[in-house]
Amino acid sequence: MLDLLGRLRSPIVVCLLLGNLVFLLLLGLRATGNFQPLELMAYDLNLRLRPAAPIDTRILLVVETEEDLKRWGYPLSDDVLAQILERLDAYGSRVIGVDKYRDIPVPPGSERLTQVLQNNPDIFWVTKYADAGALPIGPPKALQGSDQVGFNDLIDDPGGIVRRGLLFLDDGQNVAYSFPLLLALRYLKPTGIGLQADPRHPEYLRLSRTTVPPFEKNDGGYVNADAAGYQFLLDYVGMPAHFKTVSISELLDGRAKPEDFKDKIVIVGTTAKSINDYFFTPFSQGMKIDQRIYGVELFGHMISQLLRFALTDQAPIKVLRENQEYAWTWLWCLLGGLVGFMARALRTFLLSSLLGISLLGSVCYLAFLQAWWIPVVPPLLGFLLTAMSTASYMSNQEKRQRAMLMQIFSRHVSGDVAQTLWEQRDQFLQGNRPKPQQITATVLFSDIHGFTAISEKLPPQQLMEWLDEYMEAMASVVSRHHGVINKYIGDAIMVLFGAPIAHHVEPEIAADAVNAIECALAMEQEIKHLNTLWVARGLAPISVRIGIFTGPLVAGSLGGSDRLEYTVIGDSVNVASRLESYNKDFTAPAAAGRPCRILIGEPTLGLLGGRYHTEAVGEVALRGKDKMVTVYQVIDRLKQGEIS
Repeated sequence: MLDLLGRLRSPIVVCLLLGNLVFLLLLGLRATGNFQPLELMAYDLNLRLRPAAPIDTRILLVVETEEDLKRWGYPLSDDVLAQILERLDAYGSRVIGVDKYRDIPVPPGSERLTQVLQNNPDIFWVTKYADAGALPIGPPKALQGSDQVGFNDLIDDPGGIVRRGLLFLDDGQNVAYSFPLLLALRYLKPTGIGLQADPRHPEYLRLSRTTVPPFEKNDGGYVNADAAGYQFLLDYVGMPAHFKTVSISELLDGRAKPEDFKDKIVIVGTTAKSINDYFFTPFSQGMKIDQRIYGVELFGHMISQLLRFALTDQAPIKVLRENQEYAWTWLWCLLGGLVGFMARALRTFLLSSLLGISLLGSVCYLAFLQAWWIPVVPPLLGFLLTAMSTASYMSNQEKRQRAMLMQIFSRHVSGDVAQTLWEQRDQFLQGNRPKPQQITATVLFSDIHGFTAISEKLPPQQLMEWLDEYMEAMASVVSRHHGVINKYIGDAIMVLFGAPIAHHVEPEIAADAVNAIECALAMEQEIKHLNTLWVARGLAPISVRIGIFTGPLVAGSLGGSDRLEYTVIGDSVNVASRLESYNKDFTAPAAAGRPCRILIGEPTLGLLGGRYHTEAVGEVALRGKDKMVTVYQVIDRLKQGEIS
């Protein structure tokens, strides 16, 4: 149980939990539709960034302009409409669609128009979708009730942008065809292509080999959208270019080229601004009036897309299933957590975040080029929120760990040791405390000879100042030689070489032993300097005993969370302490008169590589030890050419 709790407190587990919490938050926000406006903006941006494609030349528009309204009047008479249709038929148009309401005759020419419509099955008219039993709005009486009438209803999203087209509407009794679908099917009739059911999903319609699934209310970035009828997402291939357009006056005056109409789908409509038949599209970036397109051109894009489905096997825009969207968002939450966990430095974090954002945008855009609309807003927010929350947690953890390290080691480590500790904290720390380690290290104990007698001669204030001066000097020497002061015990100092940064290979362990000897010799030189200063101030000089031993230790921390102490335990610590206190008055003849006695054990001597002049003390019985210990006294460094 304790092990489980420990794992739950580990940074990687916390980061995973943060990623999942952000993921759940995003699911809730997405379900309420908060991301839909941003997601639709991303959809529009992908459409605008898509490489330019040629406009569909199979479609031609015949439109009434403001000049045509002045010349031919408004509304156009039945006679003018009949002339237009006769001219288009004479020019060989394969399909003709009229995007104008004409349920009430506009004489003169009503009989002429009726005759044209009755004699030409390739002419289709728009109607406004009406419920069962209601009178049709839009087609002339000659076409009412025929299969040459299709509804021109459009679906616009909040903000008035048209992103979806309609193929069918169903009032529960009858199925109505859309105006663009009827024109496309009539155009395709000579090819033998018509509507059919998808073999695997009979409820889906199919054009040639292309299945067009119906739009669902939560497809792509939509949330609870109106999915009535049979809808599909518009791709607006060819925009911002426009279809070839001929005005009514150009057509009726004979200024249009007959070959331009041959075998084309011709849609008759209006581009006169005063009639107000225009709409916003994903290309209306600023939602300005001059960025709208007319209804007749909007139908052209719907027809063009249906023809591409049938004749080029172009796939409709596809969307991920709901569970795939969840997995996609969850993945980016985890990636954000990874960035926050790994990128500790601010610069690295910012760079990693930018790379992640770029990668997400690129993947979504490249997928869009392959007709896949992949949500970008939830994964983007998931990536950023998880990255920031994880980075914040890791930063807070680092502050706590740094504070803990400083609490334990304070000023008793050198700058490079402190930096190494921080860099290797993942290996050194377990939770918020140093992890227990089995190490091989060198321990140094030092103690002032006759400190009790000295302390009795000095008043308390002067004693503390004198002792502080001594300790400060010794700490500086230890730091320069890569040692760590583990503790002060009165006037005694315990120093570690090879901890807390553990060394496991012999060259490193030997280097720790050499550093300990060099530290002891440097301490002797510092004591000589201090003695000179103290004698000049009327204080007595001192001498110091040092014991050094290398061997296995267990390193770790003791104490509560508010007061941790890093320590080492093991027989090697005891031996080093006993070497320091062994026969306090003993010193080798070669070191007589020197202020520092340095005794070492045989394991330490074996690591020094013959660099030092030593004298054998012999096998001695140390207090608390059953076995004899072979002891040596370090005299000095060997000069070049000398043999130990």
